[in-house]
This record gives sequence, structure tokens and C-alpha cells, in this order.
Amino acid sequence: MKTWNSYGSEHSANLVMIGKFKDASSAAKAKEAIDEITEYMTSQDTEKAGPDRYSDDVMALLRKVGFTSPSPAELEQFVSDIRSELKGSQIVITTDEPDISAFLKLMVDKGARVEVYSGAYPEANGETKPES
Repeated sequence: MKTWNSYGSEHSANLVMIGKFKDASSAAKAKEAIDEITEYMTSQDTEKAGPDRYSDDVMALLRKVGFTSPSPAELEQFVSDIRSELKGSQIVITTDEPDISAFLKLMVDKGARVEVYSGAYPEANGETKPES
């Protein structure tokens, strides 16, 4: 019997994005916008247009949530495996996706101070490494 050892690299980004808002109400409104866009973009029965243009429904949604700065191609980021959590006056987004510009734009547009960290290094976002 032969045993073969191989090493691979992970190609995911393992990012943590934290949007810090003035108050919990502002954070909640931004989280609602994220949730509405995500729900719309992941629904099967809606027209989303393409990477170069918005559909009329998408434009109406973006106006409704007050977020008009993403490009049509950036809206696909809301279909990615991105987890968002409201924590008081902060929104914490975790993802393995490297494309997060739409979330950055949304939180900045909604008044947040945004920080992005590599989740591979817990000490970067205030956590401590476990003792060995």
C-alpha cells in the first residue's frame, strides 16, 4: 500500500467586515436594506437584468432602500454566501468571498465606519488566540 500526501491551499478570503453606526436604529435600517436586497436577488421568480444594466424592479428596490451606488454586476454579491448579523449599533458580515464592495458601499452610504479584517487572524478583530 502506498500513501500519498498532498498539500493544497484554500482559495477563500475568510473576511470579516464590521460596520459601526452612530446608533442601533441606523444599523437596523442598513441591515434591513441588506436583507431586502438579498431576498430579492436570491428569489427565483424575479427579473434581475444583467451585469451591464438594472431591471426596472431592481431600480425600484434600490430606490426604496436608499442604495443607488452599486453597479449592476455588484448586485450579484448579494447571492454569494455572506452572513450578516446585527449586533447593537454594528453589522458584522462574514464571508469567504473576496468581492464585498457592494456591502462596503451600502454601509458607507448608510453612515457607517467600516473595518475589514482577515478572519484567518483573530487578533486582527480584537480576539485573542487560544493558548496552546
